[in-house]
Amino acid sequence: RCDPNTPYEPGLEVEEATAKARKKPARLVSRPNFIEICYRLINDDEDYFRALFHRLGLSVDWEQEYQTIDDHCRRTAQHSFLDLWEKGLIYSSDAPTMWDVDFQTAVAQAEAEDRPMPGAYHHLEFGVEGGDDSFVIATTRPELLPACVGVTAHPGDARYQKLFGKRAVTPLFRAPVPIFPSELADPEKGSGILMVCTFGDSTDVQWWRDEQLALRQVVGRNGRMLPIEFGSNAFPSLDANEADRYYAELAGKNVKQAQKRIVELLGEPEGSATGRGAPLQSDPEPIEHPVKFYERGDRPLEHLPTRQWFARLMDNKEALLAKGEEVAWHPPFMHARFRDWTENLSLDWCLSRQRYFGVPIPVWYPLDAAGEPDYDRVIVAALDSLPVDPTVDLPPGYEASQRGEPHGFAGDSDIFDTWFTSSLSPQISSHWGSDSARHAKLFPADVRPQAHDIIRTWAFYTIAKAFLHEDTIPWKNAMISGWILDPDRKKMSKSKGNVMTPLPLLEKYTADAGRYWAASARLGSDTAFDEKVWKIGKRLVTKIFNAGKFVLAQTGEAHPISAELDRAFVAKLRSLAESSAKDYESYSYAHALQETESFFWTHFTDTYLELVKVRARLHADGATGSDLMESASAVASLRLGLSVLLRLFAPVLPYITEEVWSWAFAGETGHTSIHRAPWPSEVDFEAVPAPADAMSFDLAVAAHAAINKAKADAEVSMGREVETITLVASARTLGRLAPVLADVLAAARCLSHTTKAQENIADGSFEVEGAVFAPKPEK
Repeated sequence: RCDPNTPYEPGLEVEEATAKARKKPARLVSRPNFIEICYRLINDDEDYFRALFHRLGLSVDWEQEYQTIDDHCRRTAQHSFLDLWEKGLIYSSDAPTMWDVDFQTAVAQAEAEDRPMPGAYHHLEFGVEGGDDSFVIATTRPELLPACVGVTAHPGDARYQKLFGKRAVTPLFRAPVPIFPSELADPEKGSGILMVCTFGDSTDVQWWRDEQLALRQVVGRNGRMLPIEFGSNAFPSLDANEADRYYAELAGKNVKQAQKRIVELLGEPEGSATGRGAPLQSDPEPIEHPVKFYERGDRPLEHLPTRQWFARLMDNKEALLAKGEEVAWHPPFMHARFRDWTENLSLDWCLSRQRYFGVPIPVWYPLDAAGEPDYDRVIVAALDSLPVDPTVDLPPGYEASQRGEPHGFAGDSDIFDTWFTSSLSPQISSHWGSDSARHAKLFPADVRPQAHDIIRTWAFYTIAKAFLHEDTIPWKNAMISGWILDPDRKKMSKSKGNVMTPLPLLEKYTADAGRYWAASARLGSDTAFDEKVWKIGKRLVTKIFNAGKFVLAQTGEAHPISAELDRAFVAKLRSLAESSAKDYESYSYAHALQETESFFWTHFTDTYLELVKVRARLHADGATGSDLMESASAVASLRLGLSVLLRLFAPVLPYITEEVWSWAFAGETGHTSIHRAPWPSEVDFEAVPAPADAMSFDLAVAAHAAINKAKADAEVSMGREVETITLVASARTLGRLAPVLADVLAAARCLSHTTKAQENIADGSFEVEGAVFAPKPEK
């Protein structure tokens, strides 16, 4: 176990404890030793993830790795602290803070979450000092009754206006407390009048500060009721002996135990502050209400006075909102989450944590004659000494022998909130504070990819840090993803035990299929894990491989793309390239993938490739003259289609596209890797004339589909020859089909045909009559 006061042991070696050893008290080690041990563990984990990320083909610079606890990151985080200290933007205060009684640490507002919990309203009768008046308060936390320091109601609530300025008397403990009006009180909630305790929630903290109320702390940091004594200035009582007798029933109990016991005591008439029977007016009224928890905690948070470091955010809310407006959020509606969080921020950022594995707060405190820290005379580390660990390193002007001694010094044993360092990830990358030229080039960064659940933490604090340090934004774009959900549509997380390693799936379906599944998820939307999507991705990979083999097997002389069907196909391909570029520019990669995949199947492999297959082979069959040029046009168009589609798929499917590209295009273009080739643009299409009819391709596809339907209806194979057929359509449609009809008939293997004009058929539609299919070939 880490103990900041234990000396450092160089070369300390530890082994995993046996079951027997675990029953003994833990060995105490210094914080540097503890961090070294943690390093060994995380290095093993990093080896696994590094191999996984390589397998997935992540496009990162592997020479730029860092750990948020390494020297560079600790120096950056501590530099951040020094910069904010010099600007007067951080302070230390012994103040009410959200506290997790299990983790034994302070918690920031961003780390807290509301969970619906069963509870109950307890209707308690209070007395009024110097009179016979009384009133009933409905509270969900009767165990905080001994910490009651005031009573409040809305100033417009006529029921209680006569009580303002008087003092209430609490049941059981008979403590006199002021009654004051507050706009924050809700007349519709409970009985409309409520007790103010130190502390039940953040509103209690606000009332305590605004009304300068007394501090009566009854819950300890371990979540148990502290020993207190009534009759003192801190805990006044009109009957101290009775108050102490009642409180003795609670002292030492945890909050839940104390609540159960005090409800029993409130049911006794002797505890009344009015003499009119038991303070508990009725059975507890069951409710379900939101309760604050640390996001990793198991028990509700308490608000306890502790000394912590804070960053001044409340004074800068409007500026932070303005910075949020400067960021381009993808999808745009995610900006609302940032805005709502910032607008509802109610506390300064608590920076300090009572943990050990993290970046130390780089300060020391002088000790007075009694050996107590003087928190008003903070000794801050020098910039050129960073990184430092105050529990090991010495402050300027002191010797090691003075550590912990009267008139000596004590190092701050706390560490920074993990977000204090993580919020500097753009500055860590840009080497802020150590390489000004690099920082100027890389900061602000271009994009932050992250999930929606940490907008309130990682995104918010990163924006806050960039503002506080340099009055700028940390990145121009925020790309916000959703969660991965398990088959029951629950968030996958280690704590829930429903996570899975992707390696077996990568082995089974390929890394490209895994990337396909991930890229199919739209930004901002949660995605359920579905192995079927991996199967679809693998099928796509296989089809690209086969399509590439077919297209690149076609040969022909170099001629321009001239055939009407080819030009119509290229026009559609050009439109896809343009829309995909716009999609990627707007971070709509899922839509780009969807459109490219749809085009690949419906406009390339299943249609165009089939329509021109016969014509593309004419060169190999010895064609000459115009047939040779028509064949060359088909081959050029097929190759252009493959080249463009490979590049459009490349961001998502890097492995198969690189493989197929290497077969021919790498040598022909001089771009040995597809990932260094230019993105499809107008340059790819400028030499191809527009089609005479923009609908030529669609008409060819529709006519071919009508013939294939006739084959299916006759229950013959798609490859069966057609001896004769009549193609029926409107006269206008037949006229527009004429320039591409030869390709349709060749693809459908029609030996002879006629056409028939029929005006009751919608434009662009076809019907088939009189189809005669060739006999089934004998085996």
